[in-house]
Amino acid sequence: MKPLFSWMTTFLWMMLFASNLADCFDPLDPNGNVTVNVDIHRWTSNGYVATVTIQNYYQYRHVETPGWQLGWTWTNKEVILSMTGAIATQQGNCSINFQSAHSCMTDPVFVDLMPDAAAVNRTENCCRGGLLSSWAIDQPNSISSFEIEVGNLGHGLSYLPLNSTFMGPGPGYTCSPFADAPPTVSTVLDARREEQVFRTWKSICTYSTFTVNKAPTCCVSLSTFYNPKITPCPLCSCDCRPGNSNTLECVGDDLVASSWPGPNNVDNLLQCTDHMCPVQVHWHIKNNYRDHWRVKLTVSNHDYGVNFSDWNVLVQHPSFGQSLQSYSFNSTTIQSVANSGAQLIDDVALFWGLANYNTELLQASEKQLGSVTTEILLSKDQSSFTLNNGWAFPRKIYFNGESCEMPLPDDFPALPDASTAPKHTALLPPLLLLLLYTMILQVVLGL
Repeated sequence: MKPLFSWMTTFLWMMLFASNLADCFDPLDPNGNVTVNVDIHRWTSNGYVATVTIQNYYQYRHVETPGWQLGWTWTNKEVILSMTGAIATQQGNCSINFQSAHSCMTDPVFVDLMPDAAAVNRTENCCRGGLLSSWAIDQPNSISSFEIEVGNLGHGLSYLPLNSTFMGPGPGYTCSPFADAPPTVSTVLDARREEQVFRTWKSICTYSTFTVNKAPTCCVSLSTFYNPKITPCPLCSCDCRPGNSNTLECVGDDLVASSWPGPNNVDNLLQCTDHMCPVQVHWHIKNNYRDHWRVKLTVSNHDYGVNFSDWNVLVQHPSFGQSLQSYSFNSTTIQSVANSGAQLIDDVALFWGLANYNTELLQASEKQLGSVTTEILLSKDQSSFTLNNGWAFPRKIYFNGESCEMPLPDDFPALPDASTAPKHTALLPPLLLLLLYTMILQVVLGL
């Protein structure tokens, strides 16, 4: 009985581990991750100098304000003598032999410098306040790096850090242990020479909403030109509305500006809605042409205290395999994994704001919601396009990398039922006879 129990225990652990891996895997972004490289490029008398590089490979998940935090645990009493391009958040106890050291913490945490950092403290790809753009939107700004001088070791000595952690800016990321990787190679002298570092360590961090048990932050509503019904966001998509709408937990339509707190006290204060989501994405099927069809996409901010800078919306729809054109947003298609898990398909489109126009989704006010909108013109694949059975509505929508709550298919606006339409065909023959009789009468009477 004991071997069977042991086998069952092992099986359950394997299933649990597999489920966690599956939760981290996003079929809409199969290769997404944040990679941390530590490149040792110079030895010193008691340690080394290394460049730490953070690369965001997520196609649509970016790191927002207040920016990333990176941490690890030293294994051999290492001390950070100096840093450029970032800082350690704590100096720790450096009173014995390293009074001028930058940090003597055994578990340092690093943050980026701000854009106004002095030139002497800057390195390449630093000083953006910890912001990391997503890979598909802005590759040059999806990378951040800094330099550290590590001491209290000995010439030519280095030890892998432990317990790598990444916050971007909140929790949700799980990082693999640092491991040796092929040394990083770079080109110099106009790409005529290659140079490589002495040693490279790599840690890969992946995001999972499951690890933080995070509630949804957005929802989706739907409408069409052929049905007056508007399908709202699902009830209580992000939270349930307070029983008394006059409380300050949310702002009702009947409240005026003087009855809710000022700008300094409106964090997480939402407009009172049935879905209670900070962000609502609305998909409206506007027109149906012979070779194209048109959609209006609107993103609304119901939060009275938060602006969303550099926002993005990801939409999955089979029609994105055809050409598309958006008029007020930037857009691109990205590859996702088909249901079989083997084939990459182009059925996902990414939308984001135009520079100096609508890159910021403004907070709501007592007068109106903050919103951005665009029309999207989509080519038709005549073999697949249909307005039946909700085909023209999105399969999934994400806002800033977070999955939005979708209405159930049974609630989608439907095409008018032909059986309920007024039937005038039975009147057609009598009308034709009357018209013919009138024409003959006119000829006979010479009218």
